[in-house]
Amino acid sequence: MKLAFTYDDHHNAGAEWDRRELKEWLTDVFEAPAVKIQSRCTPDIRQHVETEFISEGWATNVRLDQELMLTVFAIKDDLAFQLQTGNMSRAPYDLLKLQYLFQSGRIEAAALALPTKDAARIIGDNIAHAERVCRELKLFDRVITVPIIVVAFE
Repeated sequence: MKLAFTYDDHHNAGAEWDRRELKEWLTDVFEAPAVKIQSRCTPDIRQHVETEFISEGWATNVRLDQELMLTVFAIKDDLAFQLQTGNMSRAPYDLLKLQYLFQSGRIEAAALALPTKDAARIIGDNIAHAERVCRELKLFDRVITVPIIVVAFE
């Protein structure tokens, strides 16, 4: 697995992560040659990313609400991170969860990591991909106001 690109213009997200000196660390998580992009590699990707986040003190699988089973992948201080390697229909839901955390004052910025379109095709059918999420963020920039970096890997 390697970093393909980032989209950090959404509501100045790149500057928010830079200000906390975490943007380079975040992108380095996806420079992992030992993790191979192949069919059904999602568990390997998720395990690698979770290990990296836990080792840096992030809380993982954080509930949005104590009564509901809704979670985000990781939270630390005023930042949230979501990893999406599943069905395309899940990506807008991830954006909604991150927006909720922002509007409720729990975070100031977020990141969403997804495979590129080509990598998503290798992983499986109808897998969420970064190119589509970036287009949708541009369209819904007045709705999704949380500063979000999109991290694309392949």
